[in-house]
Amino acid sequence: MFTHVRVGSSDPRASIAFYDATFAALGISGQHHEATHAMYGTHDSGMFMVGPPADGEAATHANGGTIGLAAPSAEAVHAWHAAGLANGGTCEGPPGPRDYGEMPMVGAYLRDPAGNKLCAFWVDLGE
Repeated sequence: MFTHVRVGSSDPRASIAFYDATFAALGISGQHHEATHAMYGTHDSGMFMVGPPADGEAATHANGGTIGLAAPSAEAVHAWHAAGLANGGTCEGPPGPRDYGEMPMVGAYLRDPAGNKLCAFWVDLGE
């Protein structure tokens, strides 16, 4: 459904360190193009990008917005959250079971160094 998601950052070094660590916990490596911009993704997914706003203004985060990331396992959700906290993120909801219907889920929430809200979820599809 999406081709890409981009978040702004007024401190790209802090944001890139945060995203390098959190995406590595999900098995996704960064593809840096410049010191102030980074892109992450896989061959079968959209791209996630971070960098300063193109208009030169200060970066702001979405009020009420959350970017959801798929995790390959419950353990990856925990690793993602720990990596985020260790790299300048703040907890918005610790890792643990989430009750959103019939399928068991494990999720966690973070804010990146620029204040963007993210979550990582693993859904037990019984496979």
